Amino acid sequence: MAAHKIAIVIPCYNEEKVLPITIGKLLEILDRMSAQGLLTSDSFILCSDDGSKDNTWRTIMELHLSDSRVKGISLAHNRGHQYALLAGLMTAKDYCDAAISIDADLQDDPEAIVEMVKKFNDGTEIVYGMRARRDTDTWFKRTTAKAFYSFQKTMGVEAIPNHADYRLMSVRALNLLSEYDESNLFLRGIIPQIGLKNDIVTYDRHERAAGESKYPLSKMLAFSIDGITSFSARPMRMVFFTGLILLLLDVFVAIYVIISILCSDTLEAGWASLILSIWFLGSLILIAIGIVGEYIGKIFIEVKHRPRYAIRDILFD
Repeated sequence: MAAHKIAIVIPCYNEEKVLPITIGKLLEILDRMSAQGLLTSDSFILCSDDGSKDNTWRTIMELHLSDSRVKGISLAHNRGHQYALLAGLMTAKDYCDAAISIDADLQDDPEAIVEMVKKFNDGTEIVYGMRARRDTDTWFKRTTAKAFYSFQKTMGVEAIPNHADYRLMSVRALNLLSEYDESNLFLRGIIPQIGLKNDIVTYDRHERAAGESKYPLSKMLAFSIDGITSFSARPMRMVFFTGLILLLLDVFVAIYVIISILCSDTLEAGWASLILSIWFLGSLILIAIGIVGEYIGKIFIEVKHRPRYAIRDILFD
């Protein structure tokens, strides 16, 4: 079987410290796989700079000058990880047979790329990188990650457990991905919907090679909310059924009050219970308004059809 041209796409934001280490490791893997006939010698690395505030773009230019297999694009503004990744994939798809997305921090074991390419050469269109275990995570990280995937499944979001954005996609899969033109991006939910032949490669996750994490707890929570509201209307349905249950409860309470009055029983006011009920219902109303507002906000963004990103500079020669 003839070797294929593979692109490795790296979304970057303030990664000047780790990028030289990452590129060096990935170039070594490309050289080794090329010698083994697993991919062509003109396979390349594409760094997608998400409007970094440090010297990330200058670092990419220097790496490009030292090895032309290192390509780069720079977004005009900081748009977020998902948009930088999509911009890289959409740029690479016209120059390769398949693209592998991986973060710059080397926490996802780059050696798994070898197995991904082998599965692609055997006819698999999408290969997901999945963490084999979470032994190195803290208890809090393991618990919140498990809750994250369980909650998404409950809300109707189809996602691969213990999978971030480390995956291989054939050019056919990339072309199908390009037809999803939504502005609210959640690639972990979109790509499983493509439905082509897929497989999984497991790996052990490492410590970050350098720099700082770009995904604190607050961003992870926001990312989870984006994923759920982009793919499921179940939260609004749950609010509706909660309101229905409370309405039925009110009916039973009303019947009890009427019977008590007819039987001349004395009803105690119960200041505490009254206040608690008001606070409970008020909180429920605010949560419901917030959920509906989240969906309305997404509709507002989608109907404008604004460009999802703008590429300022490109290194692709």
